[in-house]
Amino acid sequence: MSSNARGKHIFLDYSEFFPAPSFNGDSMLELMKKAVANSSAREVHAHVEVFDGTVSPPGFAAVVLIDESHVSAHCYLDRGLLAIDAFTCGGTDPQVIVSQLKDALLQHCPGIVLMQEKFVNRFLFSED
Repeated sequence: MSSNARGKHIFLDYSEFFPAPSFNGDSMLELMKKAVANSSAREVHAHVEVFDGTVSPPGFAAVVLIDESHVSAHCYLDRGLLAIDAFTCGGTDPQVIVSQLKDALLQHCPGIVLMQEKFVNRFLFSED
């Protein structure tokens, strides 16, 4: 019996994410949308929620829903923490999206530190 996967999921965890004040949740969403547009994925919806610190810590949560699943980012701006994940299924490779995001983030925040990058197969199934 062999195991196969129909999905791929990549997780990124960053520290030292202290971009210029002009970079905000809307900026992150635009980077994500551009990375999706430059891949074989198809965007179906995008949204960002900016947190001003009154109820939740300052930061944002952004998501681009794609036909193949999603790309998301969650940030604690006051702590310099940023988590990104890209989950795709079928023939779409999330690494294409993640590579573009990593390059763009380094341009906007040169001091950013990638603490973890993890790949996980998803939608596992068995073939006899």
